[in-house]
Amino acid sequence: MLVYLRLLKESLSFAINALRNNKLRTLLSLLGVTIGIFSIIAVLAAVDSLDKKISKDLSSLDKNTIYLMKFNFGPSEIPQWKREQFPNVKYDEYIGLKNSMNDTDQVGYQLFVNRESLKYDSKTVSDVNIIPSSSEMVNIDGLSFDKGRFYNESESNSGTAVIVLGFDIAEGLFGSSDPIGKNIRLYGQRFTVIGVMAKQGAGFFGDSNDTSVYLPANFLRRMYGDSDSMTPVIVLKPVKGVDMEAYKAQIAQKLRAIRGMKAGEMDNFFINVLSGFTDFIDGILGQMNVVGWIISGFSLLVGGFGIANIMFVSVKERTNLIGIQKSLGAKNKFILFQFLFEAVILSVIGGIIGLLMVWGIAFALTKLLDFEFVLSLGNILLGTGLAAIIGLVSGILPAISASNLDPVEAIRTGM
Repeated sequence: MLVYLRLLKESLSFAINALRNNKLRTLLSLLGVTIGIFSIIAVLAAVDSLDKKISKDLSSLDKNTIYLMKFNFGPSEIPQWKREQFPNVKYDEYIGLKNSMNDTDQVGYQLFVNRESLKYDSKTVSDVNIIPSSSEMVNIDGLSFDKGRFYNESESNSGTAVIVLGFDIAEGLFGSSDPIGKNIRLYGQRFTVIGVMAKQGAGFFGDSNDTSVYLPANFLRRMYGDSDSMTPVIVLKPVKGVDMEAYKAQIAQKLRAIRGMKAGEMDNFFINVLSGFTDFIDGILGQMNVVGWIISGFSLLVGGFGIANIMFVSVKERTNLIGIQKSLGAKNKFILFQFLFEAVILSVIGGIIGLLMVWGIAFALTKLLDFEFVLSLGNILLGTGLAAIIGLVSGILPAISASNLDPVEAIRTGM
């Protein structure tokens, strides 16, 4: 054991000497390993960060939540021209499903509309995400509040002019003062502020509750009717443990009955399950991982040749020393491990530089953006392990050539 520790110490010393004596040559040779490890770990760290952000953004939602609408979340076998002919879901259909669906925790109704500006006295907040919805969305979306409350079923059904503000919207309009009970203007109408949502932070999918406002969907329906400029969606949250395939079949059967569709007629709506959307996102993240590994593989290949080049040069420069060591009784295995350890140490140094680059960029981006980039311990260990493997593979041939040198010829050649 002591012999191997001494070997490791000597190899570390040789590796540091190679860096000190031939800085440019060694650094250029290590550049491939550095870039390779940087590329792989940067991609993995980015994917991990995105995955963590998505999980955080969807943590308040049940993955079995269903979005019933004329559009689909992912790819579809139905041609686009056919999908464009599908009718929007209707408020009456929402009421019908709400009153007839079994195994259901919540059924909500929501409209997708254009962004608008909000005004309070002389202050204006622009580009606000407007979410007209029924009262059930407070439970479906898992909203929490900094002040006040959400609108109730009576206010929702009657389309009362009340509004719930996102944290940043409230701060932009009212600063540190209490907005509850104040009137703001939207769509040329006065709305009474009844609640402010708790701060959420930036969302991966664009908008977060901080830059959004909720208001009763029936207020807009009363003003504009069921306009084509608004895209409605019925949101269903089943009870836990439900058979999702049977539940989706129940939704299709109920909606087809409400619409009076004939047997054999194709469904003219989509039942989008949130878990299907998250699986789609996971697939994209997985593809990003694969692309990262492919790109990084070329860099690691170049890095491996760089390490091998350093080691062959090192063998040539130390031929005389190898001959002296062998003449004094050093075994082939000792010489072999000495050069292998040196190759691994050099490669790991290149890998550590790559990891430090990832950490520096992740730290800077986390400070500059409202997004947390994560460099996990697992990725650090993976990067270090890959660098060690590259060094081991690259150093095998030079180490074997060094261990097989004839001591007499080595001393004579080195003189």
